[in-house]
Amino acid sequence: MKEFEKINAVQKMQDYIENNLNKNITLYELAQCSNYSPWHSAKLFKEYIGKGPFEYIRLMRLTKSALELRDNDKRVVDVALDFVFDSHEGFTRAFKKEFGITPQKYKKDKPPIYLYNPYPIKEQYMLNKKIEKNNNDKVSENYFVQVMEFPKRKFILKRGINAKDYFEYANEVGCEIWGLLCSIKEALNEPIGVWLPEKFRTEGTSEYVQGVEVPIDYDGIIPEGLEIITLPPCKMMVFQGESFENENYDIAIENISKAVIKYNPSLYGYEWATNELPSFQMEPQGYRGYIEGHPVREI
Repeated sequence: MKEFEKINAVQKMQDYIENNLNKNITLYELAQCSNYSPWHSAKLFKEYIGKGPFEYIRLMRLTKSALELRDNDKRVVDVALDFVFDSHEGFTRAFKKEFGITPQKYKKDKPPIYLYNPYPIKEQYMLNKKIEKNNNDKVSENYFVQVMEFPKRKFILKRGINAKDYFEYANEVGCEIWGLLCSIKEALNEPIGVWLPEKFRTEGTSEYVQGVEVPIDYDGIIPEGLEIITLPPCKMMVFQGESFENENYDIAIENISKAVIKYNPSLYGYEWATNELPSFQMEPQGYRGYIEGHPVREI
């Protein structure tokens, strides 16, 4: 069996689970969508995801239930039943074992917790290995640029050591930090990757970090191992590429990176301020195109 066929089979199982978390899911159903026997489907899933399919389903249901409790005024028992837990008590035990807090207390206090936030296997696989691509695979080089105003705000971040980009950061810090950042309810936007200029860095820490922006008056919990800094108001030149197939995310990033290098902001009355202020990238998601922002100031 070719490796890419295995990856596609596991991706189909991930997709099926994502779309059916509120229903009972059987190994037979996963086998049907992967086109392999139940035994072989479970073996492939564990091999590539690192967790068996039913452990994965449990973690996904607990994460989705936590977001329901955080964002919606629903009773714990109703959330438990929505995500196919047999009882309020069983859900409470599983939730506390995974997150270290009961669902009732989490619903009340909403502290940051480590949500389970796995990558689709195709994306995860390409972070660690090279897949031979068809030379005809291309992403449009068209892009949209706009200048956006950002207010003074705070930034909760996790620093690395030597990382200069996402891949180095993931090797240093791991991918679990993204789930923790996603759990911060007061976030102004989704988590982002950020390149910090020298004055925002501390000795022995990385240029590239991940974090989430929160209001300037944020006084909530700072999770252990993270810190909070203040970002000044600024203008950002934001580049957004066209939509792309998710497996081509690396090409989409490369296209925008080349566009930024070639771009001359002085034609529009600006100059780069990247030595003074942070730049950012958003998680590559094919439907919206890759997005990257760099600070500018008026000339």
